[in-house]
Amino acid sequence: MESEKEFLAKYDLSKYDRPSVTTDVVAFMISSEDKTSYRKNPENKLRLLLIKRGGHPFKDMWALPGGFLQKGETIEECALRETQEETNVLPVSIMPVGVFSKPDRDPRGWIISNAFVSVVSEESVKQFGSDDASDAQWFSVSFEMGEESRYHLSLSFEEIELNAVLSEEKTSFGRSSYRIINSGGLAFDHAAIIATALTALRNEARNYDAIFDFLPEKFTLTAFQKVQETIMNISILPANFRRMVSNYVEETDEYVRGEGHRPAKLFRRKNKT
Repeated sequence: MESEKEFLAKYDLSKYDRPSVTTDVVAFMISSEDKTSYRKNPENKLRLLLIKRGGHPFKDMWALPGGFLQKGETIEECALRETQEETNVLPVSIMPVGVFSKPDRDPRGWIISNAFVSVVSEESVKQFGSDDASDAQWFSVSFEMGEESRYHLSLSFEEIELNAVLSEEKTSFGRSSYRIINSGGLAFDHAAIIATALTALRNEARNYDAIFDFLPEKFTLTAFQKVQETIMNISILPANFRRMVSNYVEETDEYVRGEGHRPAKLFRRKNKT
């Protein structure tokens, strides 16, 4: 019987068709709108990072940051590298969303995408277009179910409006997948990737752990609540929210002062034991 070394010496990998491998990163940020009055808290907006493609295919269309896996790097390293090269934003953390492998998803050929969702703090953002991106911008996000159980994904930046329509294909292991009915001007199958990532992020935000990635080390409970409400598109009574998060946060001895407001106590994430 031949040894493994002998087997590998004769093994011909070229006998098998192999796809190209890419990553796509769904990077979210929560931004605060400017205050119009100190008596009213600023509104929070969920935003998504998109690049405008500088070359074919889908030239001049908006897409997620991402690119091809290079020799010697992991999928996660590729996702972080491509995001930084195209946008100058380096996510602190990324979470796998799924593998997108439909044969016709990319007109260039058999290309499989590994999608990730990431969280970028508002303070760290300084986006620009580079590499194969001609522009990069943060789009406000809306994703809701409409008539006939169809989902509407709306992305807007200044005068640009992208409106995709999708249907839910299936849900397994707590994750949903979507079929594109109208891409709304988004490149490739990125409308489906965005819908899948946003659904996964909303599910994660239910247990609060994902929320901390949107916040600085120390934060007010009001800021914490606004982040969860923005991600999940819900409203929560402050008293109920404070009770629900009591096992996840701890008080500090510090306060934040704002114009016209009483000092608010700062909290931080409670260490897991």
